[in-house]
Amino acid sequence: MNQSAYIYDYVRTPRGKGKPGGGLNQASPVWMARTVLQALESRNDLDTSMVDDLVLGCVIPVGEQGSDIARMAVLDAGWDRRVAGITQSRFCASGLESINLAAAKVMSGMEDMIVAGGVESMSRIPLGGDGGAWYSDPRINSQIGYVPQGVGADALAGIHGFTRSDVDAFATQSHHRAAAAWEKGYFDKSVVPVNDINGMLLLDTDETIRPDTSVDKLAGLKPSFAKLGEMGFNAVVLDKYPEIESVTPMHHAGNSSGIVDGAAACIIASKEAGERAGLKPRGRIVMGAVIGSEPTIMLDGTTASCLKALEKAGMTVSDIDLWEINEAFAVVPMATAKELGISLDIVNVNGGAIAMGHPLGATGTILMGTLLDELERRDLKTGMITLCVGGGMGIATIIERV
Repeated sequence: MNQSAYIYDYVRTPRGKGKPGGGLNQASPVWMARTVLQALESRNDLDTSMVDDLVLGCVIPVGEQGSDIARMAVLDAGWDRRVAGITQSRFCASGLESINLAAAKVMSGMEDMIVAGGVESMSRIPLGGDGGAWYSDPRINSQIGYVPQGVGADALAGIHGFTRSDVDAFATQSHHRAAAAWEKGYFDKSVVPVNDINGMLLLDTDETIRPDTSVDKLAGLKPSFAKLGEMGFNAVVLDKYPEIESVTPMHHAGNSSGIVDGAAACIIASKEAGERAGLKPRGRIVMGAVIGSEPTIMLDGTTASCLKALEKAGMTVSDIDLWEINEAFAVVPMATAKELGISLDIVNVNGGAIAMGHPLGATGTILMGTLLDELERRDLKTGMITLCVGGGMGIATIIERV
């Protein structure tokens, strides 16, 4: 069987500062996931017994995010107990991987309706809190040529000839675009507030956007990864890339993705399942792809994954109307756009993770929903979502507005 997988609805929480005192710090990860599930149910009058599975991305599935948080969220949300749940991690790609896995199951006929999404509480579960060989095994570090991602970002900027002013200008634009999108109500359709257990509002808007950001202000920030590079990681990069003369530190907190909390979810189903549920499709998953990329810089898998998805779909770069390229660091969308030959005018048109933050496991789903909303608003047809991925990978998904 080969059938289409449609997107029927999408919601997300606001993104809260990922530290104590942040707007969502009081909300547990399962509470955030419950929030988006209940929102999908209520706004679609969804009979949850029709949902086969919840596929939830979570990059650090330990502590409060452990014990298969997807299944716990299903039960906590009061959904039909027959809805299964799986938690998966493909690092920063997890939220988009959830969508691709759900689409593949629907396309194959294995399942009919799946809710896909992601969650991450970066204020309650520290980055790297799950350990693993990537962080802690010296043999693995040496074998793959590991360097911290920020050092890789600085190296990638140098490879492409970008300057500190270039990356700061991109970051400034991210904040300005995000602020304008919120002011114009572009996110109102999909962002649902998070309340506490007593019904009191915790957060209803992204709280890391700085509308007054400027290149001059960012120029005053010191590079965040200079000392790490001097500790020996620059030497690792230069050994693998002898064509690079030096690594110039240029990424910092102002032009890198923000650490935030958040959750997102969408309904993926066949045409027949959607009709039975009384739902109207908004989009279609055209194609998804993943690739492995060079593990030292590890941020350059976006271009190859996009090209793979396009080739498998029988499409070209010019067929894509809008792009969402995750702003892990400013250089990532800049380099990807340069390599693909696309204008930054159609990339992250409502800002990105530099302004609004990168809640690891949820970001891919957020990018998909943001893109779908904007395709509808502009009356355009096709879009591409792509993220660089830790360990050297890339992921991409093509969607089409219905």
